[in-house]
Amino acid sequence: MTASLQPTDLTAYLAPAGLLEPLLGELRNVQAVHERLVLAAGAPQSAHWAQNIWFDPVRISFSSIKEAAASLKQLQRNWWPYAYQLHRRTALIRAQLPHVAARSLDFPAASPASSLGSFTLLGPGELLAAARCASPFPNGEAQFKEFKIGPPSRAYLKLFEAFTRLGVYPGPGDRCLELGASPGGWTWVLARLGAAVVGYDRAPLDPEVGAMPGVSYVRGDAFQALPAKVGPIDWLCSDVICYPEKLLAFVRLWLAAGTCRNFICTLKFQGTEHYGVIAAFAAIPGSRIMHLHANKHELTWVLIRD
Repeated sequence: MTASLQPTDLTAYLAPAGLLEPLLGELRNVQAVHERLVLAAGAPQSAHWAQNIWFDPVRISFSSIKEAAASLKQLQRNWWPYAYQLHRRTALIRAQLPHVAARSLDFPAASPASSLGSFTLLGPGELLAAARCASPFPNGEAQFKEFKIGPPSRAYLKLFEAFTRLGVYPGPGDRCLELGASPGGWTWVLARLGAAVVGYDRAPLDPEVGAMPGVSYVRGDAFQALPAKVGPIDWLCSDVICYPEKLLAFVRLWLAAGTCRNFICTLKFQGTEHYGVIAAFAAIPGSRIMHLHANKHELTWVLIRD
């Protein structure tokens, strides 16, 4: 018996750990849920809460581990498993595929250039596999070499991931405004890239971050950092804790002023009460909304016009 491949009229969506419900709330025509992997009928849907999306997955029926691996290699070279069951069998298949490592990137770095397929075992003799996925990272989980000295919080990993996925970031000659700058994780990233940073927060910056070249700090309400007061900027960055509706109103002020080129903002949620604002952010022309691996119950909204 040889393995058989059967196309499906499905798209698969992998939810971040602990965030299956928000993803299910976005999707229509759900056919099956395999732990965090959601199968929905039809073409890809807008799914802001998806950590990865599998395009045009196929079902592969096989009678041996060797057959399963050979079928995957016929589709493409590089694969990563999502194992919600049959872990030992998954590991045996993976061992017969070309080696792929979950490498931690040294920021700033480019996203992996090689295509990375995803597969899962639906049963002992059946695979679901997609040769093309939305994320080049294993199961959508971008990993970076972390700093034990320097950043005062792990929030810096959000910017590492966002800039890497976008393929663009501030540098020398750029002026950045950061809302909710304390204790300074994002400021540390921006200053380390050579940009000038004006940070607003009621709480103080970490002294070592505040002493970095190009960093200035205003102690007070972040939402008083209005265009007429701050002047032209290249990047508006916000990881401030606030209702997302308040952040949307503030962003609209800056968009109307026309004095900021690029935006990167964390939308923070407590429960589902404020999910309605996601559509309002998404409706801003040129916008992109994504769930970063470094996000918790948050989304990241970006608008890049460089």
